[in-house]
Amino acid sequence: MTRRVPWSRAVMWRLAGTSVLRHLETLGWNPVRHPDRASGRMGDMSEIDGMGTERATCVLAPNPSAMTLDGTNTWIIGEPGAEEVVVVDPGPKDGKHLRRVADLIAGQGRRVGLVLLTHGHPDHSAGAAKFAELAGGGKGGGVKVRALDPAHRLGDEGLGEGDVVTTGGLELRIMETPGHSDDSLTFWLPADRAVLTGDTVLGYGTTVLEGKLGDYLSSLDRLRAFSADQDAAVILPGHGPKLDDPLAALDHYIDHRRERLAQVEAAVAAGARTAREVVEVVYADVDKSLWPAAEWSVQSQLDYLDERP
Repeated sequence: MTRRVPWSRAVMWRLAGTSVLRHLETLGWNPVRHPDRASGRMGDMSEIDGMGTERATCVLAPNPSAMTLDGTNTWIIGEPGAEEVVVVDPGPKDGKHLRRVADLIAGQGRRVGLVLLTHGHPDHSAGAAKFAELAGGGKGGGVKVRALDPAHRLGDEGLGEGDVVTTGGLELRIMETPGHSDDSLTFWLPADRAVLTGDTVLGYGTTVLEGKLGDYLSSLDRLRAFSADQDAAVILPGHGPKLDDPLAALDHYIDHRRERLAQVEAAVAAGARTAREVVEVVYADVDKSLWPAAEWSVQSQLDYLDERP
């Protein structure tokens, strides 16, 4: 069961999952603008757009924000020469972006065989139903959408641990990696030795936790061991640039989480009682616009400390 999301976070994810940010930008206002973006203008392209591997290509959605970094990475994945492709995370409900993805695929003389979701947050899933309709030529039912959470599926078939997707001759292996959200999935593309991590691992920065910290730490440890065992070559994240050294990236994530946990423990020992009080100590050097997101992660850490034997 998914934990209740604080109202402010729900609003931020909902905004990031629609085209409303672009309209607000025309008025000179983006309430969830990423603090590192000089202009914050929607639709900026970067080196992220078009990056990938032999089989996977990123199409960057125009929804940059504090929650989505440069925007959501939509992935088109297909075997060389195959007529069918898989689309992972169609992204926000933004008609321009969805049409761009569909047109890129059609321009290659290919079609969409299946849509997969790494998780159900709106910046990844809100456009899925509309995209499935576009990809299906506007016909009733359209392309099927598979996800762990039944609420985000189109069709009867779900997606979970141990599943193997073979659409268009492709091989994608599915792992459940809860933590960022309870329904988070990771996809392994063995032909490219690529790990598609959704929001479990980002191209830079750290992810916000909606799920339990214990689950997230276990997921990171599992991904680290799996990547070492499979000699993974690249992480293809849900936001930010690809990571060409998966083991170093995962080591950094694991070390950072455990370091932050130790800092939270120290702040509590020094008298901090609420998530906000902890953030004021541990995240004093972080842009205050990110403090609300930091509070959510700190609350997960406080819950973990309370539950720990």
